[in-house]
Amino acid sequence: MHYLLMYDLVPDYVERRAQFRTDHLALARAAVARGEAILGGALAEPADQAVLLFSGDSPAVAEAFARADPYVTNGLVTKWRVRPWTTVVGKDAAVALT
Repeated sequence: MHYLLMYDLVPDYVERRAQFRTDHLALARAAVARGEAILGGALAEPADQAVLLFSGDSPAVAEAFARADPYVTNGLVTKWRVRPWTTVVGKDAAVALT
């Protein structure tokens, strides 16, 4: 199953993220290396939200990521949520339609 971790970001996110970015990216790269995270990044124009795609049996891994993320713990994220995403098209779709 896929899960989307969605962040709402502070208005000055781009200016404030630099001091936390190394730790945030290390956390994200570790999640990718474990096969938990697939993709992630901020939405652009404006950079007011970010989305990370996780794969797993439950939303727990995405939730744990958010709780540990320096962007969350240092106030760059105003709200986060995890939503199940029923993927049906593409080579990595969780539910392949025939």
